[in-house]
Amino acid sequence: MKRIKKQKSKNTEEDFSIELVKELDKNLDNLKNMLDKPNDLVIREFTVRGTNHKCAVVFIDGLIDTNLVNNNILKNVQIVNERKQLPDDVTELLDEIHREIISICDLKKAKTLDDISNALLYGSTIFYLDGIDQVLIMDTKGWETRAIEEPMSESVIRGPREGFVENIRTNMVLIRRHIQDPNLHFKTHHVGRRSKRVLVVGYLGGVIHPDFLKELNRRLESIDMDDAPESGYIEQWIEDSFLSPFPQLLNTERPDTAAAAIVQGKAIIMLDGTPFVLIAPLTLGNAFQSPEDYYERWTIGSALRVLRYFAAFIAMFLPSLYIALVSYHQGMIPSELAFSIAATRDGVPFPPFVEAILMAITMELLREAGARLPKTIGQTIGIVGGLVIGEAAVLAGIVSPVMVVVVALTAIASFALPAYSVAISFRLVRFFFMFSAAVLGLYGIILVYIMINIHIVNLKSMGVPFSSPFAPTFLKDWKDLVLRAPIPTLTKRPGYLKPSDNTSANKGDTK
Repeated sequence: MKRIKKQKSKNTEEDFSIELVKELDKNLDNLKNMLDKPNDLVIREFTVRGTNHKCAVVFIDGLIDTNLVNNNILKNVQIVNERKQLPDDVTELLDEIHREIISICDLKKAKTLDDISNALLYGSTIFYLDGIDQVLIMDTKGWETRAIEEPMSESVIRGPREGFVENIRTNMVLIRRHIQDPNLHFKTHHVGRRSKRVLVVGYLGGVIHPDFLKELNRRLESIDMDDAPESGYIEQWIEDSFLSPFPQLLNTERPDTAAAAIVQGKAIIMLDGTPFVLIAPLTLGNAFQSPEDYYERWTIGSALRVLRYFAAFIAMFLPSLYIALVSYHQGMIPSELAFSIAATRDGVPFPPFVEAILMAITMELLREAGARLPKTIGQTIGIVGGLVIGEAAVLAGIVSPVMVVVVALTAIASFALPAYSVAISFRLVRFFFMFSAAVLGLYGIILVYIMINIHIVNLKSMGVPFSSPFAPTFLKDWKDLVLRAPIPTLTKRPGYLKPSDNTSANKGDTK
């Protein structure tokens, strides 16, 4: 996919290339002018006690931990040990403050407005000292964050209840709690020319394939946009085919799901400001897997997974099969059932295709309305609205009762798929089957099915075949595909990932 690189603003490059000078007042003026003198910019000027050197502490109100700044920076610099003589040389004084006075763990020096602005707008505090063209950048982040809660989009009956939050540091801690391995690495990127959001790639060194990791980092470094407010922007930028209806990366709110993916040789992409973490690569088999498949016994996990495959078949094919059989292939329907369907359709003014389209669109509207309404009434609107509209449509003679049952089963089946983005794709593909069934009957369904299979076989996720391990075939990976074998037998990582270490330390691949 060709990317168009945007040109940077001339003023932006000139401002950000300014280096510090030795005059404190001029440095502060340059900073205020660059930020356009914001109301939340706090500048505290004072004198280092025991010397005549002026200094200043600068931060953005609301982004920092005020107690940390007061107790570990201001108090330490203003109340210096009287028995210790501070050096008069400004360079030595800054080094002394850096080494012994300011008690902050993450502390570094900087010389340009680019470094200062990036740190300041991400919750750091800047220490200026008059007479030197260097500053100290101190990590004092302390903004309000959401507490760790159970993920709403991936509920489970059995399993951990914690979910990712919008703070990327907290999310990294959640991953480290699951994987206490020194080979767990996090590579940091910055995306968004204006926003400069922090993006972190997590992977297990010695397990992930080096070429896959190299390709992933290359795609992330090619991102060129002003802002990436959600991980969906990242997903759409680095995916292999933007024309495909199927997602090529999986998103999750569950730390256990992300950790299991890392252990299997995959990579995760975390973006600051969103709880949705991306997992790469994604294959067709992953779309039908749920964390509970591994938390329950293998017989239960296998049965649930088979049920999901059956639900996917219903979600994609049931309306189109109804249209094809009723419109073109009545002879394939058992006689008693055919007479029953004919009786229920008596008086319906629309053909089966129009009938199905009307009901399918109505169901999608109810689903979307239920998702956008407040939680307390959203579910009620979805359930009651579906029942009322379905019954009213039947009584009015617009649709047949059989069609209401078909659409209801299709909607329920689409809810059974654990990955929301995959379920949406199946709902979209369903309309293609319905159109083909209305034109060519069963032949149209078979034709579209062949076309989709060709597309899936040619589709890749970060260079990995989307149809793996079906095609190309990895028979050893079939132990954890449609059926889930007992945990003690899952001793190998997926072969399609080509992991550097094929022996699995974590028995099972959650995603």
